[in-house]
Amino acid sequence: MDVVTLGESMVTFLPGRPGRLADVPSFDRAIGGAESNVACALAAFGHTARWVSRVGADGFGDHLVERIAGYGVDVSAVRRDPDRPTGVYFRTAGDRGTGAHEVAYYRAGSAASAMSTRNVDLAAVRAARVLHLSGITAALSDTCLDLLRALTAPGPDRPLISFDVNHRPGLWRTAEGPRVLLEVARHADVVFVGEDEAEQAWGVTGGPEAIRGVLPEPGVVVVKQGERGATAFAGPGRSAGADRDRATASRPSAPPPSGPPLTAASPAAHPLTAAPHAFEPALRTAVVATTGAGDAFAAGFLSATLRGLPLRTRLRHGHLFAAAALTAPGDLAPPPARDHADRLAALDAGAWGRLRLGPGRTQADRATEEANNP
Repeated sequence: MDVVTLGESMVTFLPGRPGRLADVPSFDRAIGGAESNVACALAAFGHTARWVSRVGADGFGDHLVERIAGYGVDVSAVRRDPDRPTGVYFRTAGDRGTGAHEVAYYRAGSAASAMSTRNVDLAAVRAARVLHLSGITAALSDTCLDLLRALTAPGPDRPLISFDVNHRPGLWRTAEGPRVLLEVARHADVVFVGEDEAEQAWGVTGGPEAIRGVLPEPGVVVVKQGERGATAFAGPGRSAGADRDRATASRPSAPPPSGPPLTAASPAAHPLTAAPHAFEPALRTAVVATTGAGDAFAAGFLSATLRGLPLRTRLRHGHLFAAAALTAPGDLAPPPARDHADRLAALDAGAWGRLRLGPGRTQADRATEEANNP
């Protein structure tokens, strides 16, 4: 697989109209989950992707597996739990950034929270060029945290590790969450973290450079700066181990169609060959909902990484995927077609800055609100 993701997905209930959860009379069913969102976006973009998790032996579990598989994601390693339910959650139509936004999670004791090194197919998880994880999984249970620590530990079968910090204070049962997230992030190869969550979790202020200062080990650190854009740092980082490099380089498999194998010599895996840092402004977007935009950004950046594209281009693909999610009401939105994304990512700085993306932009080569595009 190009990418394997591991984590909990839930059935999401989106309100039929704005208002408090207490007042909304009906909801539309959708799916949501940070890691499965990444897998779905990458599969829709033409990469091979697998999602690994546990769901209940219930109708909601059926719905999740069928919907995610419908995006072209491999779900063969998803296990059914006869004793624990599939997680669900409800949310209001308001933006997460407002005080009126409400989310009601029903995930305690879920099937995914029981994931462990004993009941997850570790070979299926590691059979990837990139393994994408998030801090949400670490917060679900002690066994989930142990699983993340095992997957990020050095070893000959460890793929390139991508880690989205995804700090969710409400999920943690103790005050140890920020420390644990920093620990796991320091063992990853590519880290995604928001400037705001770095301040909230670790008290880090001073901008992207200060955040890179507390994360010197990863080869690539991507700092998301909201509406301003994103900064990526690439440097030597911590060696993931010569044994892993040799195993990856000598793996007897044909290169997948989306790019060459990730080895220590490839630009996608060894950031020494890339520019040391880059900033790219976010696109002007007609925002419908912000949920899922961070996952989409990670998918776009990883897609460009798999293809060995330059650091700035990786950031632009992240912004393009995020814009697709921002212009859709749910967690998931189709990414742009690959040739279209490549054309937009190649625009000069002036044209990129004038670009405006509106709802439906990924449904056609040029949506009506996509202006000033050569």
